[in-house]
Amino acid sequence: MLKRIKGGAFDVLVVGGGATGLGVAVDSAQRGYNTCLLEAFDFAKGTSSRTTKLVHGGVRYLQQLDFQLVVEALRERGLMHENAPHLVHPLRFVIPRYGWWQGPFYGAGLMLYDLLAGRRNFARSRWLNAAQTTAALPTLVRAGLRGGIEYHDGQFDDSRMAVSLARTAASLGAAIANGMRATGLLKDVHGRVCGVNAFDAESGRTISINAKVVVNACGIFSDELRTADDPAAPRMITPAQGVHLVLQRSFFPGSHALMVPRTDDGRVLFLIPWHGRVVIGTTDTPVPAPQVEPRPLPEEINFILRNAGRYLQRPPTRADVLSVFTGMRPLVHAGGINAPTKSISRSHKVLVSASGLVSVMGGKWTTYRSMAADTMEQAIKAGGLEPRACGTATLRVHGWLPTTAPATPEADWLRVYGSDAAAVLGVCAELPQWGLAMHPALPYPLGVAAHAARHEMARCTEDVLARRTRALFLDARAAAECAPAVAAVLAMELQRDSDWAVRDAAAFQELALVYQLDA
Repeated sequence: MLKRIKGGAFDVLVVGGGATGLGVAVDSAQRGYNTCLLEAFDFAKGTSSRTTKLVHGGVRYLQQLDFQLVVEALRERGLMHENAPHLVHPLRFVIPRYGWWQGPFYGAGLMLYDLLAGRRNFARSRWLNAAQTTAALPTLVRAGLRGGIEYHDGQFDDSRMAVSLARTAASLGAAIANGMRATGLLKDVHGRVCGVNAFDAESGRTISINAKVVVNACGIFSDELRTADDPAAPRMITPAQGVHLVLQRSFFPGSHALMVPRTDDGRVLFLIPWHGRVVIGTTDTPVPAPQVEPRPLPEEINFILRNAGRYLQRPPTRADVLSVFTGMRPLVHAGGINAPTKSISRSHKVLVSASGLVSVMGGKWTTYRSMAADTMEQAIKAGGLEPRACGTATLRVHGWLPTTAPATPEADWLRVYGSDAAAVLGVCAELPQWGLAMHPALPYPLGVAAHAARHEMARCTEDVLARRTRALFLDARAAAECAPAVAAVLAMELQRDSDWAVRDAAAFQELALVYQLDA
């Protein structure tokens, strides 16, 4: 990949390796354009690995009467499930009813949700009585419970989806690289953007890469590239952070998810089973500036614990939190700088500057494919490329393997590899120690680190424990404890020395502190 990037000129150069950038790279390569993607850190390092793990139409957008966004997201939800069934599966949600008025109110909304999904609806919503509700949610507070409403949405593994998209783009001929940071734009004599200068973090060298069109898909940092192109360009991203807590499944057993329809600030809260844990979130807190590693605020943690505790028989405490992760949403500023972020639509926007830089901003994982298609239509015009049709609506994502239901918790870690599962197990069988668990509290064999280095562009311990596996998100302390063993495997695979392994493990352990709470 690096040889191609350093020696080539491309039709389309994408800056940013999150959901949006990877989607654009897949779309571009599928259309047959010579495509390059650069990611400054690692694929899905930022917002794209820190979501609520949902592929959804957005039930709460119905309250905002944003029907167009809901219809688009529901269509794309169906396509994600069809094209990546190893990563995306239906999940049953329950909204508990404690007040008589909640039934008609939420029932009408979910009937409309089903209707808008059309033929791609997973299943119809249905009423539950109190007994059915407690059967679905065994640890739900029962005092005053009248029943519930069950509806269906999608669930996925966000960073595994990103890795699979990266491999899809590569299989279609795209040249992609992580650890390559765009440091400046190249312009021709007419002032048109014609490439970027990029810094290779591993070699320490800066190279120039030419392209007919450059796509800015930098998420929360999109304004940085826009203002580098035009210092007078108005900043358009309003960052807001969302925090999630991860607990043991004993707090919330069963296969259903819980949607709390109204919290202290009027938002919804989700309790979701995921990889043998329960994920609870999220918050929506305006922040002054984007950060690579945002940190949760004490009030955000207290908000989640307080609101979740009202619905659980055993209210969680800080001591129960296995991991806390924080993501930043790249919300497109539309309602004024003082507008509450929950009133800002998650729809995306594509802009083309006077110099031809194409910037795509906003959006969410569920609509990544349609965002990419919109972006490419503008990029084709801006770059003077031969028009070619988009075919990603039926393009199978790398690892495609039809599945009918989520795997058991014991096998859930392997399911996300899809058709690559046998290859992963084959690597794990190469050495006796590689077949053993990285840590007793984690489901992953040590050999997945070797597979990640060989086939998934993992370059450091963080890549493996945060995004190729989800160890950091499932149990931050356990991930920190197994970091030296993972770093040793990577050192062997990447031909590094033992000093590198020690430094890399220590760097990850320092990062893992951000994901831990002191009781």
